[in-house]
Amino acid sequence: MLNVMLDTLNPVSFSSFRTAARNGEFLVTAEVCPPKGGNPEHMLKMAATLKGRVHAVNITDGSRAVLRMSPLIASAILLQHGIEPICQLACRDRNRIGLQADLMGAHALGIQNILALTGDPVKAGDHPECKGVFDLEAVRLLQVIKKLNLGVDYNDKPLTDGALNLFPGAAVDPQCPSWSGLQSRFEKKLAAGAQFFQSQLITDFDRLEKFMDGIATGSNKPILAGIFLLKSAKNAEFINRMVPGVNIPQHIINRLAKAKDPLEEGIKIAAEQVQTARQLCQGVHMMAVKREDLIAPILDMAGVKPVGLVAAHS
Repeated sequence: MLNVMLDTLNPVSFSSFRTAARNGEFLVTAEVCPPKGGNPEHMLKMAATLKGRVHAVNITDGSRAVLRMSPLIASAILLQHGIEPICQLACRDRNRIGLQADLMGAHALGIQNILALTGDPVKAGDHPECKGVFDLEAVRLLQVIKKLNLGVDYNDKPLTDGALNLFPGAAVDPQCPSWSGLQSRFEKKLAAGAQFFQSQLITDFDRLEKFMDGIATGSNKPILAGIFLLKSAKNAEFINRMVPGVNIPQHIINRLAKAKDPLEEGIKIAAEQVQTARQLCQGVHMMAVKREDLIAPILDMAGVKPVGLVAAHS
């Protein structure tokens, strides 16, 4: 009975994302938020538009410290529908016991791809009075995943019921104002076992090129540039105000403001950025909050061919 249950929850028997990453393919991932409530219908509808266009779909973990469904459960639901997830796991809300427990559960459900994050501060979200845990941070979480893959826990005690087989990744911000800090953090995550990196929203592609040539070179790990769909000048200005470390250039804001159809212009801008990123790194991570259905048209406009997302029993 247990095997039948696991087969139902785990229709994707291997990671096409891991295979593509190791084969040096141009990687495409996209981000989808879990539901704020018990109905995953909208999440599934948005994720379905990405089938065949991305290698895997990121499920966020309380992004901006806003309450949403557990990323582990949401990832399992995607897997049931033949969509390979990248499950984000933040250290903000769990101690090392809880994090390890969730990682074991992810493995048991067939969720292989994990993005290890420190997590946004609780004061930024919709429950500012709650207490953040932050028992670990991203580098130490990556170290924990490495240990679990080797068959031991945080305290080097054997996992009596088997080692894990997770494919861990990390976030990177090539636009970080501190070059030495960026390099140190990247190298620590690399040493801790990160197998891929997804970047924050990129607006300065000269800075991305400098990062690729000066820090990421020789790492032999895929870097995916974060591409964000800007829907209007007002949307861009809001992001500049509210998202730390992001500075959308004025010329892009002006371009959106002058456009007859700002959303269509935003799609064009995102497609142009995908084309630029293809010349610099091994992939793109697409973000189109509440309009994930527009990611496929952006990729079409950028000339990115379908990738054949793993489907159930493929």
